[in-house]
Amino acid sequence: MPAAEWACTLELDRRCGEPMYRQLVTRLREGILDGRLPAGMRLPSTRALATQLNTARGTVELAYELLAAEGFIETRGAAGTRINARLPPQHGPTKPAPAPSADSASVSAPIAVAPLQMGLPALDLFPRKLWARVASHEGRVLAAEAFSYGDAQGQFRLRHAIAGYLAIARGIDCDPARIIITNGYHGALGLLMTALLPATASRSIWFEDPGYRRARDALRLAGAQLVGVPIDDEGLDVDAGVAKAPRACMAFVTPSHQAPLGVSLSLPRRLALLDWAVRANAWVVEDDYDGEFRYSGRPLPALASLDGGERVLYVGSFSKVLAPGLRLGYIVAPPTLAGHLAKVAALLAPPPALTLQESIAAFIEAGHFSRHIRRMRAAYAVRRDALAAALHRRVGGVLDISPSVGGMHLIGWLRECSAPRDGSLANDVLLARAAVRSGLAPDALSQWYLHQRRRDALLMSFTNVLPERADDVAVKLATAFERPYA
Repeated sequence: MPAAEWACTLELDRRCGEPMYRQLVTRLREGILDGRLPAGMRLPSTRALATQLNTARGTVELAYELLAAEGFIETRGAAGTRINARLPPQHGPTKPAPAPSADSASVSAPIAVAPLQMGLPALDLFPRKLWARVASHEGRVLAAEAFSYGDAQGQFRLRHAIAGYLAIARGIDCDPARIIITNGYHGALGLLMTALLPATASRSIWFEDPGYRRARDALRLAGAQLVGVPIDDEGLDVDAGVAKAPRACMAFVTPSHQAPLGVSLSLPRRLALLDWAVRANAWVVEDDYDGEFRYSGRPLPALASLDGGERVLYVGSFSKVLAPGLRLGYIVAPPTLAGHLAKVAALLAPPPALTLQESIAAFIEAGHFSRHIRRMRAAYAVRRDALAAALHRRVGGVLDISPSVGGMHLIGWLRECSAPRDGSLANDVLLARAAVRSGLAPDALSQWYLHQRRRDALLMSFTNVLPERADDVAVKLATAFERPYA
């Protein structure tokens, strides 16, 4: 098939969550492997293919660069870009892989975004073309030194950009030398547990109850002994934590917007927590997962802004503000810990690829990151209001929708708490399962508790629910509630 004819058959889906350049890489790779694009065939120029696909030239350039790095294509200057002539000939479509079993599907299959699904930013708002252009440019101008192992703490350029952003947006004044780049939030958790937990006399860690359940499971896996500290209207009950485990080695907190209840840690509690950490020689890990998203007034300063770099390890990531697929996070460590964390990272938890670090640094430096957050904050406020109103109309008799001043989800408290049908499942679990069968993905609050749950509720993200679709989602949820035991 001639290249021009093949190009006319290409279609990219702008509505799906996968970036355009990744879709193009997949289509090209499939064409090469099933023989439609034979070895040695010349591909269209980046400009011609971008025009054909009605996309940015940088998108095609990035796809070609990735395929060249994998060895599928070769760039020959004036001779153009061609399929690698050294590839063995392919004869028809490749044999399809066996269908995954039910047990493996959750691990290996692509995960679709369902309405109300927790933990995801608005994927439709990700600036794909802008990101492709920035990433493509950074890939072209990388110096030879960038292809070495790099700094174990992460590229200085990115650490400097993050330090500047934190000073303005989160009130944290820190030297780039205190920042360690990690493979996302869970990479930060793994690094902290590997570097700090074995060196402590106690493995007891304060953990918010309820609290982020994936962090809870990760800490347990690392061998931590979690002490559930209750949450009230002022956030973490520090006095209760002191009563339960005064000599704990660490406390994990989400002070700006508690996950999942949404309350903010009050100033007296913040000061009490820091005072306890000093007296107990303990560390406080601040997870600032969505601190940028506050819809009335300015975002609250981070707890680390009060600490002066003594006891707080600030953990941030780009998962909630850009995309979780980037898998890039960071730790702002006290000066006494930064060097130790960097040594452990060099041996066991190196930072992500240098090209990704450089791309995010450029994205921040050019002001794109701050503008993107402002755009998301405005869009989220509209989506939050639309979904809250729709849920109040359609399921107000079942759920009491809690107002949200920040964050990325709403809480729907169950109005009536009848006994679970089988004596073991909470009501919110039954309703969440019914919603999943209807194509929605709310989460049951009872599964976020470390110990005894106190009240049932559904956690419902509004980030990927367009305002014009809010009523449809609420109607679907109401229909699911009619048959919670089906």
